[in-house]
Amino acid sequence: MRIVIQRTGHASVTIDGTCKSAIGKGLLILVGIEETDGQEDIDWLCKKIVNLRVFDDENGVMNKSILDIDGEILVISQFTLHASTKKGNRPSYIRAAKPEISIPLYEQFCRELSSSLGKEIGTGEFGADMKVELLNDGPVTICMDTKNKE
Repeated sequence: MRIVIQRTGHASVTIDGTCKSAIGKGLLILVGIEETDGQEDIDWLCKKIVNLRVFDDENGVMNKSILDIDGEILVISQFTLHASTKKGNRPSYIRAAKPEISIPLYEQFCRELSSSLGKEIGTGEFGADMKVELLNDGPVTICMDTKNKE
């Protein structure tokens, strides 16, 4: 699994002109799933995300986690995170998992992340044309790939 985490002042996702989810201070997480991803990847990411210290403490140092600040999370599926641009100018998405694999893993990731956070998280809609808006706070943007966790 490959994710991009952005620290937000606020973020939202709109589908067909209707706001599906919106959050205040917290994390917007874009997630891409490969065919070889599984439960171990979900477990590792959920633990990392909720304990990642990217929020400022009283001294302005990034020393607090999403749990420490009681922040919110918005998760958006994004297969384009697995784009390969090695050949030509049109990206290839051959590494991105097909929906029959990625949808259950995405849904499981969202359930477990919600459980790890201790409250509901916002989501988009898998496969939909989504308009994602955010105020990137910092800006702070962090990329993680479970294939590079060691």
